[in-house]
Amino acid sequence: MARRRRKPKLPNYPVRASIESLSHDGRGVTHIDGKAVFVDGALPGEEISFFYTARSRRYDEGRLCEIFSPSADRVEPRCAHFDICGGCSLQHMAADKQILSRQQTLLDNLQRIGKVAPARVLEPLTGPVWGYRHKARLGVKHVIKKGRVLVGFREKRKPYVADIERCEVLHPSVGERIGELAQLVQGMQARARIAQIEVAVGDQATVLVFRNLDPLSQADTDQLVSYARQTGLHIYLQPGGAASIELLWPQRSALAYCLPQFELELCFLPLDFTQVNPFINQLMIRQALELLELQGNERVLDLFCGLGNFTLPISRGSAQVTGVEGEAGLVQRATDNAAGNGVENVTFYVGDLSQDPVGQPWMQRKYDRILIDPPRSGAQELVPHLGSLDARRVVYVSCHPGSLARDAGVLVNEQGYRLEAAGVMDMFPHTAHVESMALFVKGP
Repeated sequence: MARRRRKPKLPNYPVRASIESLSHDGRGVTHIDGKAVFVDGALPGEEISFFYTARSRRYDEGRLCEIFSPSADRVEPRCAHFDICGGCSLQHMAADKQILSRQQTLLDNLQRIGKVAPARVLEPLTGPVWGYRHKARLGVKHVIKKGRVLVGFREKRKPYVADIERCEVLHPSVGERIGELAQLVQGMQARARIAQIEVAVGDQATVLVFRNLDPLSQADTDQLVSYARQTGLHIYLQPGGAASIELLWPQRSALAYCLPQFELELCFLPLDFTQVNPFINQLMIRQALELLELQGNERVLDLFCGLGNFTLPISRGSAQVTGVEGEAGLVQRATDNAAGNGVENVTFYVGDLSQDPVGQPWMQRKYDRILIDPPRSGAQELVPHLGSLDARRVVYVSCHPGSLARDAGVLVNEQGYRLEAAGVMDMFPHTAHVESMALFVKGP
């Protein structure tokens, strides 16, 4: 029988180091004896000491012990729970420096992975950095050893729910009530069977979706209704999959957000994908339309269109828009949003955009412009076919710099486009998420 290899024992003393750079997840990077070490809480340029927390063959991990020479970019985190909560990773870095770091991450990925560089770098899109988050999934855990319920995000690099009382980045209607929510669940008979709380904030309402693994007793139901009446929060229950959600209070609930510049109101359901940061979303839409350079007579293709966040604004300045989305429910909401806003020059298709698109009906025509807003995995199956659609301009909205860089390499090196511009958007302040936008142009 093979012997199980023991994990190497970690040093129990602090190790001094110079921090060289920032990792993709917001940790300081140093090298000890030629091996990379990722240190929580450290910033580039700092002289620090750290304790080892884990070792592997390729890299090691550590936590900050002492700072001997702090970075000029270091600030005091606003959140009292920053050291333990995994919801944020960069509150110790000035917000204006965070976005510049993300910009450099984008440019580095484009060069290293895609072997491309933009002709110009777009100014970062920035907005409020506190209370900005309108969508979230909060973990719920009845911790027997602590004798109470915890509600919040996961701990940094751990599966446990962080013990927090409030969240500074969540919309205040929820962020200031984390402790309240924990007490609410603590008082329920089903405290051990509530798995999570989904948060969705619209312009006029805040919704909480309680994932209840078992049916609730009447007493628990009454307690949730009482809390909803007291706070004005709209509460749903989700006993099963996404299709099982049911409204508990009030009798009617509706979520929507407005895009005033385009005289549009978009309705959505609590579990629908929407952008977490409505302020940046408005700036993002405006910039995308500026990059598309619509003159009013273009045919535009909007890929991964969701519930029409880009499709409907584009319709205001073009002749015809085709939206494609893989989730049938979102396509239905997009269709309803178009009808509700009196938009008639749009057509929507349900299509799995993770598969080869050849043969799809929307691929049988030509377009003047294309907008693409894929998930983190990017659009690997689509980009090899975009050149055949004859669009002079392609605007690519990305939530992962690596997949954007990979796809940019294909568009530039195989599809005949040039990378005219690229820049970042501060969609998730205080985190390492890199949201960006790139413009690809074909022809003169």
